[in-house]
Amino acid sequence: MSLGAFYQYYFYAIWLLWIIFWLALARNVKVTVRRHAALPRLLNLALLYGAAALLAGPFAPVPWLTGRVLPSSQWKIWCALGAALTLLGMLCALWARICLGRNWSSVAAVKDDHELVTGGPYRWVRHPIYAGLTLGFVGTAVAIGQWRGVLALALSLIAIAQRILVEERFMRQQFGTVYDVYAQRVRALVPGLV
Repeated sequence: MSLGAFYQYYFYAIWLLWIIFWLALARNVKVTVRRHAALPRLLNLALLYGAAALLAGPFAPVPWLTGRVLPSSQWKIWCALGAALTLLGMLCALWARICLGRNWSSVAAVKDDHELVTGGPYRWVRHPIYAGLTLGFVGTAVAIGQWRGVLALALSLIAIAQRILVEERFMRQQFGTVYDVYAQRVRALVPGLV
């Protein structure tokens, strides 16, 4: 098997394994009391699925999307860096998901008897699942090195930023000043920065 084929299978495998674990962990969650409205939620999912579709296949609806952003002469470096970032991002997102336990929801929501989780990766960022997903999208986009990766990253960042805004509002409504204190101490997405 060539190195190029290995990396292609690696990225499909890492995202597929992440999805399988994600679906397995989605069982046995608390009952949802309040969730993000349906239309904005569907638009958000469309952005994320669009980003995933751009990263998943070598096709592109517009020819310039397959143009190189990163030099193809150094593709091994970009693939190795992208592979490491993607794996790190997926592991971070899974760790955060495990720490959320039964409080998790696939959409911005408040659960029955919702608990504010501040341990694990939540010590460093308020939204480590989104931080991990962002890192995964960055890693995969770097490995691809094409404009479709840049577009996919932009779409995913718009979707993630929108989700963060909704979740922040829900958490402030649910936990009040306790969440405000937590938010002052812990950054939203990148430790020490954002």
